[in-house]
Amino acid sequence: MPLVPPPQVAPSLTADTPPSTHLAGNAPEWSVGDLASALKRTLEDAFGHVRLRGEISGYRGPHGSGHAYFSLKDGTAKIDAVVWKGVLGRLRQKPKEGLEVLATGKITTFAGKSSYQIMIDSMEPAGIGAWMALLEERRKLLAAEGLFAPERKRPIPYLPRVIGVVTSPTGAVIRDILHRLQDRFPRPVLVWPVRVQGEGAAEEIATAIRGFNALAPGGKIPRPDVLIVARGGGSIEDLWAFNEEAVVRAASEGTIPLISAVGHETDTTLIDFVSDRRAPTPTGAAEMAVPVRADLLGAIRDLGG
Repeated sequence: MPLVPPPQVAPSLTADTPPSTHLAGNAPEWSVGDLASALKRTLEDAFGHVRLRGEISGYRGPHGSGHAYFSLKDGTAKIDAVVWKGVLGRLRQKPKEGLEVLATGKITTFAGKSSYQIMIDSMEPAGIGAWMALLEERRKLLAAEGLFAPERKRPIPYLPRVIGVVTSPTGAVIRDILHRLQDRFPRPVLVWPVRVQGEGAAEEIATAIRGFNALAPGGKIPRPDVLIVARGGGSIEDLWAFNEEAVVRAASEGTIPLISAVGHETDTTLIDFVSDRRAPTPTGAAEMAVPVRADLLGAIRDLGG
């Protein structure tokens, strides 16, 4: 028969037994605060900034402090979220109950509740459906103010002395506009360079529109007779700056006639509704801005003959 080793008998624990031999073994002793701090460091080091997709739940508007608290959830889990007051004011997409979003922020812990949360830095709708729903809601609100009313439309001057263009200074858009103007009827062009996509783009576009309108007639810098606001095609996310309320309001406040030329022919942004004319392409905007010089000269010859 095989030999069976005798069973090991655990030592009995008494009050005199040193702590290291108790059931806890050699585990170190933590204070609650020290453990909470260690967990916080571990979580933040492991994840840092994350991009999180989920549905906003439990949103009740900004707290009395100005901060916003809610949760992001999907079909299986939920995580608490906070947007600090300073961040909330500059978010491109404000939190709204039930909206599916992509939120970027820092994962951290909140020791007072023994929980973790995401501190959101930026947020945008998730998926084409969310973007389109937000666009339609904003369109209705601005239309209700009368910003898109037909009677607000101004005529485009037949032959502007100066043309102002708000667009990116690089890329095909500005080249296409300048080339078409040169082919049809060369005119002085002032370009106000802006970002046409991403964080801060809407503010730059709005500033450019207001800046052109603020130029005094007869001043050192010539005031344009017509403005073209343009960018190339892209997804609804790429074109979103031209749906921002700041851009729409800047366009509605101006007195210089404005031609919008954002995206391709099938793309529609809110600046199209408030502009005086909508062009299907940046090249089309140049064609709307000036006549064909050769045709005009021919008409003058006919009148004189």
